Amino acid sequence: MSKPIAIVRKSRCAIYTRKSTEEGLDMEFNSLDAQHEACEAYVASQKAEGWVLVPDRYDDGGFSGGTLDRPALQRLLRDIEAGRVDIVVVYKIDRLSRSLMDFAKLVEVFDRNNVTFVSVTQSFNTTTSMGRLTLNILLSFAQFEREVIGERIRDKFAASRKKGMWMGGYPPLGYDVKDRKLVVNEMEAATVRMIFERYVLVGSATILARSLAAEGILTKRSRPVDRGYLYILLNNRTYIGEVTHKGNSYPGEHRAIIESPLWNKVHAILKESPRQRAANTRRQTPAPLKGLLFGPDGRALTPAHTRKGSKLYRYYVATGVIKRGPEACVVRRVPAAEVEAAVIDQVRACLRTPDIIVQTWKQARHHDASITEAEVRDALVEFDALWNELFPAEQTRIVQLLVERVDVSPDGLTIRLRADGLASLAKDLQRKAAA
Repeated sequence: MSKPIAIVRKSRCAIYTRKSTEEGLDMEFNSLDAQHEACEAYVASQKAEGWVLVPDRYDDGGFSGGTLDRPALQRLLRDIEAGRVDIVVVYKIDRLSRSLMDFAKLVEVFDRNNVTFVSVTQSFNTTTSMGRLTLNILLSFAQFEREVIGERIRDKFAASRKKGMWMGGYPPLGYDVKDRKLVVNEMEAATVRMIFERYVLVGSATILARSLAAEGILTKRSRPVDRGYLYILLNNRTYIGEVTHKGNSYPGEHRAIIESPLWNKVHAILKESPRQRAANTRRQTPAPLKGLLFGPDGRALTPAHTRKGSKLYRYYVATGVIKRGPEACVVRRVPAAEVEAAVIDQVRACLRTPDIIVQTWKQARHHDASITEAEVRDALVEFDALWNELFPAEQTRIVQLLVERVDVSPDGLTIRLRADGLASLAKDLQRKAAA
């Protein structure tokens, strides 16, 4: 009589490996490979029980065991939910998780999908109450170890900061890292000093950011300077030779870039209300063509200025350049004094032409039928002499009244006047002449 053949059910095994840091992962045979090899040998030893290895590898290199947000682990859980895995094999249980709460969530997923869990270096059976107790004890020690390591790292970091040591990360503009210490990059340091000095003169991070972007000044990571970056730079105490930790400052080992008097001037301005700073800036830097000047790309040019020593340099910069870089527009910026003078000269020349005089007279008659062409002509002729006697605010008002749009191109300017503005100007000038 022949014996019945025992049918062994195949169990699909997925090996999961993890390493907390990326150190050594570029080696030909690293920690993940060692874990996988040990687990693979264990699965091979259970071949008689029907254990077979799934083709996919689930390796998480450089991920902490204190979280479940790991790419390979999430992929493993999706395969478990899809019914592709029967047994999860790990080298040690802390490779799967160091958190008791997280591990409970994983066990819930395993139980729901009839998946068992095996650690090749720790023998226990989770189907019994004693096995589950052993697992919980091991997990509690794993979580305790993770918390102790975290506290030790935080304490070391705080102690190092108090000694003024650089504790890693991306160095700020003006410094490089050499032998784990900050050293001054003289070329970048000059840029940092220039930014601090210009902020004292300009008093506006918005305008300064536009100016720096138009000039092609870049951050440490080769990105255009924006207002947010400026505020971070201006508040970085690294530049005065200090290091910070949890709101406290300590003398640093590195050399300062910014002297205390300049730092104090900048922060005296920063303490003012942003609205007050903006109002001060607008009063100090008139821009008669604001909202009227447009580049070849159809975008407006916005006023900006900078100072070198006691001299103020004003200009209009293309908004496309500020947002997308120097290549966004063929006309990047134009000197404010030159373009304003050109527009005023063109307007003055137009006001003396017979066609404009007649057109202005016709518009003026809609408001005052008694006005004569000679009165309008005399009023416009007086415009040249009157212009130089006006305050900047009044000059700006008249330009905004007369000019509808100014288009700038590499070939020159195109000016479009307001017909109704000409009539209003003629009446104003007539009243002033009569007064």
